[in-house]
Amino acid sequence: MTAACGAFALAAVALPAQSAAKKPPADQSAATPSNDEVSAAAAQASLHSADGVAAVVNDSLISTYDLRQRMALFLATSGVKPDDAALKQIREQVLSQLETERLQLLEAQKNNVTVSSGDVDKAIDNIISDNHLTMDKLKDVLAHAGVQIATLRAQIASQIAWGKTVQDQYGDRINVSKEEVDAELARLTQGADKPHFHVLEIFQTVDTPEQDAKVLKDMMELETQLQQGAPFGTVARQFSQNPSAAQGGDIGIVQQGQLPPELDAALQKMNPGQVSPPIRSAGGYYILALRDRLEPVGTKVPDPAASQSSDPPGTLPLVRLLLAIGPKPPKALFDRALQAANAIRQNVFSCAAAQEVPKKIPGVQFFNLGSMRISELSQDMQTEVKNTEPGGVSQPFQSAAGIELVVRCDKAAARINVYHPPSRDEVEQQLFEDKMAVFSRQYMRDLRRDADVESK
Repeated sequence: MTAACGAFALAAVALPAQSAAKKPPADQSAATPSNDEVSAAAAQASLHSADGVAAVVNDSLISTYDLRQRMALFLATSGVKPDDAALKQIREQVLSQLETERLQLLEAQKNNVTVSSGDVDKAIDNIISDNHLTMDKLKDVLAHAGVQIATLRAQIASQIAWGKTVQDQYGDRINVSKEEVDAELARLTQGADKPHFHVLEIFQTVDTPEQDAKVLKDMMELETQLQQGAPFGTVARQFSQNPSAAQGGDIGIVQQGQLPPELDAALQKMNPGQVSPPIRSAGGYYILALRDRLEPVGTKVPDPAASQSSDPPGTLPLVRLLLAIGPKPPKALFDRALQAANAIRQNVFSCAAAQEVPKKIPGVQFFNLGSMRISELSQDMQTEVKNTEPGGVSQPFQSAAGIELVVRCDKAAARINVYHPPSRDEVEQQLFEDKMAVFSRQYMRDLRRDADVESK
């Protein structure tokens, strides 16, 4: 059973709008905030330096306390229960990310970049809104994992500061011409007869050939965490090295043939909800997640009647997942089981996938109920089944046996999403962000090349 809060994407959060790479207005300069969360993050970093040193980055110490806090934050939001070997790998990944963030924070301080408390507060408001929480519940989740709220604020501030640093250094060098926008709009129009894909990514760079095996190993461990139920957005925000990490790895909608051939080929074989293994491409390794597929314009929608279940009236094919904690478990155990069930629900998209869950998460039991008469189910199960779409997974609910999930195995009605080309302004903004992403990776490569980093 996981001791994590798998349903909450807190480990590294979506940044407020002003921190993302945006095309700046021609006549507007950035206002200086009245208070500075960058300094607070730096103070947080030095506060526990006597607690033991995990790494040194250009004479700036990362304490073992910092590392323990960030590991706790990730585990409390990823929904995974690592064994000792996996925990060691996660430690290496989190420490590597802390080293990267420290380089970014030091660069932000060198360039007098500031982040206001309001910027961080907005990001925390997004967490509360996205996860249907209250501030008190958020604090409870962090406290349960032993995570100080200052740890979360420091991570958010570092992410925002890096976005502002890249923007300050390169924003005025980027020009998106009218001709570029026209060409992109023409390409999108010509591609309307191709499939489109809503894609999320995790990217880790390979700066030298000697790093290839290490990066591949790290990415394979991330894939394992994803397969065990870690939310893709949480892992992307924590470990991805592309600017899309700030949006949980979401790169938006791409058309067939737009990505490099090796990535495009992987997308062709994926169904919505699936995650790819690590893929070697230019610059490093990618893990892709397919959120949705949009069929070409003119695709015929299948007759819904053709996909209706052949089961007798009043029956449905069902499977059941049980976390057997009994009717009156201790509150802490109940909370952990409910959190694990929410993580499972986010990562199960079919009855076949449900059957694989016990292999990945020990303690979960799988039952194939076959074609069940709805009237013979318990009242709680009837309610959840009726509130679940064909092919879907119910909300977790409590029974005398523990925490349960029910998966409907009847075929979901065909759903065809219509592709709508973006507006001219949206295209211009995307081109700007694409160019900014190139500068961001180049900037980070230069910082790593010149850095003095010693991991303990």
